[in-house]
Amino acid sequence: MAEPVKKITIQNATKHYQSQTGIIPALEDVTCDVMEGEFACLVGPSGCGKSTLLWGISGLHDLTKGQVHVSGRPVKGPVPEIGMVFQQATLLPWRTVLQNIQFPLQIKKLNVKQYRDRIDHLLEVTGLRGFEHKYPHELSGGMQQRASIVRCLSFDPDVLLMDEPFGALDAFTRDEMNLLIQKIWEETHKTIVFVTHSIQEAIFLADRVFVMTPRPGKISREIRIPFDRPRDLKITTSPDFIRYVDEVKETIYSHN
Repeated sequence: MAEPVKKITIQNATKHYQSQTGIIPALEDVTCDVMEGEFACLVGPSGCGKSTLLWGISGLHDLTKGQVHVSGRPVKGPVPEIGMVFQQATLLPWRTVLQNIQFPLQIKKLNVKQYRDRIDHLLEVTGLRGFEHKYPHELSGGMQQRASIVRCLSFDPDVLLMDEPFGALDAFTRDEMNLLIQKIWEETHKTIVFVTHSIQEAIFLADRVFVMTPRPGKISREIRIPFDRPRDLKITTSPDFIRYVDEVKETIYSHN
């Protein structure tokens, strides 16, 4: 069996924000690795720096101190091989679903025709077939977020960063989206770093859960999730699953 390869390396990541009332420490000396093809989740209390860490990995926000490497290269700005999905779908309202999906390809000046088969397959997998020419306001919140995921995957990024992408959805739709992103991950084996406030969601999706402390955020513990894949929603009521939920909760509460 081949040795796992480090896809993302985070060393002493520190981020301090300057505000009108002084310096706000958001992250402090975060060090961890994410392996190639791994599904990693970040959980922790509100304001602990989960999203700040994600933006630092993406290169969209500079760190105050520390370094992030993706595929062995230091992150010094936006990384072309990274795709991001946000809590809100952020679809352009004047563009159809298909036009929104093609937007990153146009920005990167890629040949849209070469990605047609990939986009068609993603539309099929996400249940968006037949909605390509609808506008965002004609879609439900869940379908908008599906379109956002397809848009992110359209240019075939190596790494997918997801910032609380299902937090605004109702519980039923959220379950559907968890099954969908699991299906996409199993098919593509992208490296995924997923931020969530839901401990249950993190344990259902992740290979490893990184638990963060209150601000300034540090990683207090990493927990490997051993459940076989694919995972069925029924697992969330099992004693083993509930034990992992309690373990994460206890880790968070111990730092409050």
